[in-house]
Amino acid sequence: MPKVKAEKKTRIHNEVQKQGIVFNKDFGQHILKNPLVITSMLEKAALRPTDIVLEIGPGTGNMTVRMLERCKKVVACEIDTRLAAELQKRIQGTPLQPKLQMLIGDFLKAELPFFDLCIANVPYQISSPLIFKLLLHRPLFRCAVLMFQREFAQRLVAKPGDKLYCRLSINTQLLARVDMLMKVGKNNFKPPPKVESSVVRLEPKNPPPPVNFTEWDGLTRIAFLRKNKTLAAAFKTNSVMEMLEKNYKLHLSLNNMPIEENLNMQEKVIGILTKLNMDNFRARSMDLDDFMRLLLAFNSEGIHFN
Repeated sequence: MPKVKAEKKTRIHNEVQKQGIVFNKDFGQHILKNPLVITSMLEKAALRPTDIVLEIGPGTGNMTVRMLERCKKVVACEIDTRLAAELQKRIQGTPLQPKLQMLIGDFLKAELPFFDLCIANVPYQISSPLIFKLLLHRPLFRCAVLMFQREFAQRLVAKPGDKLYCRLSINTQLLARVDMLMKVGKNNFKPPPKVESSVVRLEPKNPPPPVNFTEWDGLTRIAFLRKNKTLAAAFKTNSVMEMLEKNYKLHLSLNNMPIEENLNMQEKVIGILTKLNMDNFRARSMDLDDFMRLLLAFNSEGIHFN
């Protein structure tokens, strides 16, 4: 019986293949098919003839071709070798062919070349690591116009006090100005995804903020672990105290400083929070300046989060 089901599944698969490419759900492949949405994304990016554009997940190339017609070069990163071949075949023998550079493989593991802009219909399952790979890339790019799942996009632009405000919000807004551009319905894709989408524009802050991002991320990770808790409560957990004490002792060792007798890490941490009048603050309502002040105070006392 299982063999019959397997054979039937194979026949269906082959029939679908005859009609076109079978999209891989594991890669989050939903091809943007509406030319008006593509045009709007390119206009919002203010594409120039001299630009090198990075595209992540070009698919069959509906947006890629439009960009190649308008810019100097497109660097397209595609994990699916079938779609990469389809895209290359699409422009083969045309004036656009020399302007396309394919990067085959996982974007998150790829070494990125220089680019001016990033324009992409992003594979939704890698949205968060993709954002920070882009924003921590050097040299800085001019801007990114990216399609995300709508709730993810709303988290990117959320402000202190908003229901969706989270660590993703504050970490992204540290590194970039984020603007919501437009909503995009399910029927603009093939196959249609299960969720609604939105397009956002990210403009990296130039110069970047004078902050060690690894430390910043460590601090916000603790604060937002229970974003409705006070900072005093969030920092009192055993695992957090153990980590901070270990980092503090390492700091003292690296700077040839003696370790204090009867060190009470909890008392030290709560003392810093109390001195700043932030012991009863909650992450859900803290802004960039609050977190910057907090990180500076901890670091000045030799307490680190990396």
